[in-house]
Amino acid sequence: MKLKQLDPLEAYVPAVLLAGVQIKELEKSLEIDQPKYGDCRNILRSGPASSLRVNIRAVAQYAADGGNGKLAFSDVDECLSALEGLDSLLLRASRKDPGASIDSMKAQIATALNALDSLLKTVPTDVLEKGKSVADSYFFAGEEEVAPERLDPELKQLESIL
Repeated sequence: MKLKQLDPLEAYVPAVLLAGVQIKELEKSLEIDQPKYGDCRNILRSGPASSLRVNIRAVAQYAADGGNGKLAFSDVDECLSALEGLDSLLLRASRKDPGASIDSMKAQIATALNALDSLLKTVPTDVLEKGKSVADSYFFAGEEEVAPERLDPELKQLESIL
């Protein structure tokens, strides 16, 4: 079986950064009086978070190629495990299970975000900075009302990935 060649690392980093922001936003949505747990679960399955599994594995593969594979794949496993635990807690909470506390959900989110941060430390600084720039432009593109034909080619690539 022939494996598909990975896209350049630059293609994965902005999506991972955006998924991290999305997970942070999910945490904020748990701070209201009566969170809608079903909606929170949907957040984990939409936008950049929906492709997080593929994207962080690709980043980890690049880290492995650079000699940091053991740590990177450990971070991937920790992040995915925390997100699966969070999803389980959200499901239980939607079914009114008293054992599914907001604090335990926030702990899972913190674990996932820490693992993502650790994984991103394996990315070369120039690639990470470029990824942050692309992710930032994704957030601010709507504010400036940029015509689609004037968008940065990297942003178009990011949007096609998402």
